[in-house]
Amino acid sequence: MAIKLEKGQRINLEKSDGKKLVEFCVGVNWGAIEYEIEEKGLLGFGRKKVKKVVDVDLDLSCVMFNSQQQLCDHLYSPLYKPDILAKYGLPKGKLVSDNNAMRHSGDDLQGDSGGDDGLDNEIIQVNLGALKPEVQQIFFFLNNVGQEDFSQIPYAKIRMYEGTPSKVSSVYAEYNVAAESQYRGKRAIIMAKLYKKDGQWKFNAIGDAFDDRFLGQTIERISQSYVK
Repeated sequence: MAIKLEKGQRINLEKSDGKKLVEFCVGVNWGAIEYEIEEKGLLGFGRKKVKKVVDVDLDLSCVMFNSQQQLCDHLYSPLYKPDILAKYGLPKGKLVSDNNAMRHSGDDLQGDSGGDDGLDNEIIQVNLGALKPEVQQIFFFLNNVGQEDFSQIPYAKIRMYEGTPSKVSSVYAEYNVAAESQYRGKRAIIMAKLYKKDGQWKFNAIGDAFDDRFLGQTIERISQSYVK
């Protein structure tokens, strides 16, 4: 049974059989905004309810830091403009990390409509055994590319599972955020981090939301306030 994480909770990456979780997916699933409006019927007679869907374009990203608290690798969309990234001292986006240790599934521009389809919208595949030795902390975060804030999005959840982007074999842990008043006006969420302590990897559910308008602001925030 998957571990239901709460904000601030920390867990070891150990399965029920005692084996360590080494290769897994970190996926984020979210819903499009759906609502009904009334429109005039045919030839202007009567009224009818019409379902409207507003696509939600979130970006799942991650940044990695070494023991000197320096950024040493990253995964975020290559579509971010290099000149804007450069203002924050950030390199061009990419979907595969060094040593092929982590792979991003690519952009989802819509979110789920008609309910949760059971698959994550954006996924990062992780192989802890292939990471560069200097990587000590990995932060996962979401930025909303659109105009909505997280209080309007029906759901957004992060989970760790064994499987592939198209097949979930076994869910290890999950953490739900969004659709709460505390996220009103917030367009970025620092979801969680993987961190190494005494040679062992652990997972920390964070769930802190901010009004950052750009990925560079969120990375700067992580670097200044969350890297320890």
